[in-house]
Amino acid sequence: MRIGVWSLAHMHAMSYLACLAARADVAWVGVLDEDQPERARPAAQEHGLHWVQRADELLAQVDAVIITSANADHARMALQAAEAGVHALVEKPLATARADALAMIEAFASRGLILGTAFPCPFSPAFCTLQEQVAAGALGEILALRTTNRGSMPGGFFIELERSGGGAVMDHSVHVADLLRRLTGSDPLRVHAEIGHGLYHQEWDDSGLLTIDMASGAIATLDTSWSRPKSYPTWGDVTIHAIGARGNAHADLFGQHVALYPGEPTPPRWVSWGSNLDELMVADFLAAVGQGRPPRSTGRDGLIALEVALAAYASTRTGQPVEIASL
Repeated sequence: MRIGVWSLAHMHAMSYLACLAARADVAWVGVLDEDQPERARPAAQEHGLHWVQRADELLAQVDAVIITSANADHARMALQAAEAGVHALVEKPLATARADALAMIEAFASRGLILGTAFPCPFSPAFCTLQEQVAAGALGEILALRTTNRGSMPGGFFIELERSGGGAVMDHSVHVADLLRRLTGSDPLRVHAEIGHGLYHQEWDDSGLLTIDMASGAIATLDTSWSRPKSYPTWGDVTIHAIGARGNAHADLFGQHVALYPGEPTPPRWVSWGSNLDELMVADFLAAVGQGRPPRSTGRDGLIALEVALAAYASTRTGQPVEIASL
């Protein structure tokens, strides 16, 4: 299979490149960065991949692309890939507007192409175990869920609203919104949100507290924020505490790590000793393309998670809960 990584704007792009470079079943990998073309050259050289300078050149040579651009560019690039007959795995959020996400889903479906959303969290062993326990009825009916996704402010396009579509709530809420659907087996119905700017005092939001009503009857809260200091060792701390009629359970999705404090003057970081979630997600997408089946996270999954973020912003503007259906 021949794969392209389109844009290095998102921090996860380098992880995906490493995953692709290590796969024996990937015959060719092209790297393209239209924003900063020269940025792609050393990344390609580091992993022994191919540096490509034009989108048409990349799309003419690949079976699928992983799109890791600024959020606002996802729709344009994905639609271009669909027009070229190329499958796509799109970094989250799927788009910055609901209409764009719907257009992407339709474009790929109408051509019989695979559209995936880059959600690595469903591959976490901790989450998989929790999901299995819930499905088996070990906790009884799920009544409530307390969740978090807190990290440090990433900078770059993430704090340029015209390119990101929003701040911390757009960046971090979509991961957990997707996990809630998988745990409850139901879609979100409404969102009530308090969104803040009190950490960095900028136009973009840096924190949010969401209450999400699920169709199953469960109520979830989500602390989604860039509240961790610049030295925080990872992009997020996804945790889920599930409260059931028969029992409770807690999952820390990034708990399989050791904290490394380097001797040189660099920030501490977490070194995972468990599963590489990006690697598992990429493998699933490639298998989906090869087998002609949906990936674990489809375009529709990305759309519904995006709707939660959009409803949160709408809620904070009105001060009232917002029905997902009203979007």
